[in-house]
Parts: sequence; structure tokens; C-alpha cells
Amino acid sequence: MRRREFITILGGAAVAWPLAGRAQQPAMPVIGLLGATTAQGYAAQVSAFLQGLEEVGFVEGRDVAIEYRWADGQYDRLPALAADLVRRRVAVIATIGGNASSLAAKAATATIPIVFHGSIDPVEAGFVASLNRPGGNLTGVVTLNIETGQKRLELIHEVVPAATVMGLLLNPTNKVIAEAQSKDLQAGARALALQLRVLHAISERDFDAAFATLIQMRAGGLVIGTDGFFTSQSEKLAALTVRHSIPAIFQYRAFAAAGGLMSYGGSVTDSYRLSGVYTGRILKGEKPADLPVQQSTKVELIINLKTAKSLGITVPMSLLGRADEVIE
Repeated sequence: MRRREFITILGGAAVAWPLAGRAQQPAMPVIGLLGATTAQGYAAQVSAFLQGLEEVGFVEGRDVAIEYRWADGQYDRLPALAADLVRRRVAVIATIGGNASSLAAKAATATIPIVFHGSIDPVEAGFVASLNRPGGNLTGVVTLNIETGQKRLELIHEVVPAATVMGLLLNPTNKVIAEAQSKDLQAGARALALQLRVLHAISERDFDAAFATLIQMRAGGLVIGTDGFFTSQSEKLAALTVRHSIPAIFQYRAFAAAGGLMSYGGSVTDSYRLSGVYTGRILKGEKPADLPVQQSTKVELIINLKTAKSLGITVPMSLLGRADEVIE
């Protein structure tokens, strides 16, 4: 073999060896994130989820890729979006934006691990066999936003004690949650000797009609039900309550920060961070069946005192003293 040929062969091998080494590196795992609402409306929740992922060693784009699928509040799109993630063979599906996305993910696969985030009893919903030993391909985080529904009614009644009629805004397409909340808050209203009128909205187009009905029935206050679509529309709903001078309460801080009177519910940062941690642990090899369902027990009461003053409401000092934050 001539010297030039020998050098050429060695040069080709030098190029081939690194290529072979790169080919042997494991592919980056992919998370399928299934959202019931919009990316913009759930930016804070996604940020908390990514924070949880990072806590267990996964940074998006460096250690893991994420395929985002958003239904934009059209819950009937969720089954097709979930099926698409299954076809792409993602390593794990994480749901965001309420129980509708979790139900769609569960229906789409019995093998791909699912980390759900919701507010209904996961055993009653059929997600898991038990909280401590889920037993299947699902585990996740449960918030207290359903359980705190009656408390939200009590709080709005506390600031407008003379009111005898209250409104409850629900999304009927989120059937399981809407029915549970209606039943729960009707019981709470009876205990407070209040009339509770249920209003429905499934899109932004329905908001104006719902608020017009509130005005007609002379409701003294409004409880906005737990729902992913409503959460994504927190600023819009807050603006409507201010425009129509209706004392209202919702679950997350974003509503009060945008001008709504009060918010009371689970912490977005705490619960979605836990979802991110669990997703990362599954990527590291742990099984959903062995990961107990987590319950985010942190709740926050936020009062917008500026809005209270504009509504002519004097918030009792005892209530202000219980608030986690007072916006002035």
C-alpha cells in the first residue's frame, strides 16, 4: 500500500469514528404536554412545570424535548391531540389546564406514562386504583380547587353579607367538574340561606350574555367555577366584573391581580412544579404505578383592596387579616 493511500484511509476513519460515536448516543426523550386551553393563558403554569423538571435535572432543549398540544379551550379537540402524541411515541404525557385533558390522555393510551394535574378525586374518576398505589400508567397532582368551592362562596358572602342571590359561572363542556361544583355549591348556598343561580359559558362569546343575566337577576356576587378555559381567561373575566361592578371570586391569583375582587385556591407554582418533578422522575425510570398521587395543599387568599374600594365594599378587618396578600 502506498503512503498516500494509507493516509487517506486513516483520514476517513478519523471522520467515521466521531460519527459512529454520535450515533450511539441515546436520543433525547420527548415529553408530550397536552393542554386544554392556550399557551398564553397558561404561561405561568408551564413555567412552574419547567421549574419542577429542572429540579430533577431536565432542561428543555438541553436534556429533553417537549411537544406542546393546545386545544385553545375547545375540549372536543383533546382526543385527537392526545392521539397525535401517542402516535409520536412520546416518553411521557403531562396534562395541563384541568381534568378534560387528563381524561383525554387516559382514553388515548394504557401504556405511555401520564402525569395528570386536576382537581377531582382521581380514584373516583378512574385515573388510579388508589392514591398511594396508583397501579397503572397514571399518577399526578391533585389540587384543592374543587374542595375550596364552598369556601369561595362563603368568602364572597362575607364581603357582601346583605346579598341574597349569588351567581355561579360554569363551563358545561367540562361536564364532570361542572356537575360536581354545581352540587357542592348548591349545598353551600342552602347552608348560607342564599339563592345560587348557575350560568354557563363555553367560549368568550358567552361572557357578555352571562354578565347581562347576572345584572338582570340582581346578583350580589359571583363565584367563577374551576375550569381550565376560565383560568386562561382570568384577565378578561376580571375586566368584566369591574365593568359591571360585580364582586367576584375565582381560584387563582391572576384574577385578583387583573382587578377581580378576590381569589382563593391552590397555588399554581406549587402544584405544577410537582407535576414537573414527577414527569422528570418518570423520565429517569420510575413507574407511575409506584408514585403516590400528590396533593397540593397550599392555598392562597388574595384580596384586591383597590377593587373593593371602587365597588364601595368595606372588607372586614378579620378577612384582611387572613389574606395571604392584599393588593392596594
